[in-house]
Amino acid sequence: MKITFPHMGTTYIPVKMMLDELEVEVVLPPKSNKKTLELGTKYSPEGICVPFKIITGNIIEGIEQGADTVFMLTGCGPCRFGIFHALQNEIIRDMGYEVEFITADRFSNYQGLKEFVDQLKEASSSNHYIKILKTIRKGLKLLNEVDVLHDLGNKIRPKEINKGEVDYLFSHYENEIRKSYGYIEMMEITKSYQEKIKNVSINKSRDCLKVGIVGEIYTIIENYINFNIERKLGNMGVEVIRTTSATEFVREQLDFIPFIRSEKKKIYQAASLYLDIPIGGHAINTIGNIIRGVHNEYDGFVHLLPFTCMPEIVALSILPTIEKEQNVPIMSLVLDEMTGEAGYMTRLEAFVDLIQRRRELKNEGKSFSWY
Repeated sequence: MKITFPHMGTTYIPVKMMLDELEVEVVLPPKSNKKTLELGTKYSPEGICVPFKIITGNIIEGIEQGADTVFMLTGCGPCRFGIFHALQNEIIRDMGYEVEFITADRFSNYQGLKEFVDQLKEASSSNHYIKILKTIRKGLKLLNEVDVLHDLGNKIRPKEINKGEVDYLFSHYENEIRKSYGYIEMMEITKSYQEKIKNVSINKSRDCLKVGIVGEIYTIIENYINFNIERKLGNMGVEVIRTTSATEFVREQLDFIPFIRSEKKKIYQAASLYLDIPIGGHAINTIGNIIRGVHNEYDGFVHLLPFTCMPEIVALSILPTIEKEQNVPIMSLVLDEMTGEAGYMTRLEAFVDLIQRRRELKNEGKSFSWY
């Protein structure tokens, strides 16, 4: 069995590690790129969201490299993610490939967690359940450390003295981690790069703008589709706070387990003034994280969403009210395969200029209404 799986930012790192530990051969597709998007767009329904198209491209590239099995999570609720695997299976078969799809529902209860473990058991029948559970635990630890590394980069990048040093370290980190094997080696590499980023020379006196990134999780985490927004903002001198991470997403699924804690209740409570029920996707997280960021005095927010994403379109309709009532700048960027980087950068630069001027006026004691 040769398993491939789609990318979503750096989540491939713990997934690859778990399969390595279970002695399953992994076919890691190339990082998402222009070819990936073109392949996915070619074979996907025209009106479906861009995450589906890139994930389809990832799967095709993995199969072209020799994979005979695809591992995919599924889900339920008013987001099309839950049916991605079914439609992609049909697309792959129509292309003439005979591959097996191993799927697992979002593990948000004990039954779902058992199904996830069973699917890993199916992929690695020689391993016993205790080893699989220990491997999942290792995966959660590694996922958390990878997110810690990215948070460190976002904090250090706008203050670095030698511009480009953090980006250089991240580039080398990804090259090393793709070649590594198993938990011990991957964790050692991740920890070593955390220390390297901590040791980057910074201007401690620099007072950076703080911008929260909110929206649909795939467009936040997958750098290819968001044009490396965290890196671009960081190089403009902005400290980026990624309000939704893969670690927090997993914790939200697993917080039915007594010793696992997530921010879900706090996020839902913060959102309740504007949206008091989950409507699928990350719409309620978008609203709740903006309100929490306002309380933490963020200078503004960038809202990322895929074109045709139903839950985020609902959130988008609420944002003007929040801008007016909370007096906070929010810029929404709708992403699909036709999004151009030049126009995207122009809007981003103008937004940063505006919130910088807003802060200056605020520091001078002058009022400045955003809306």
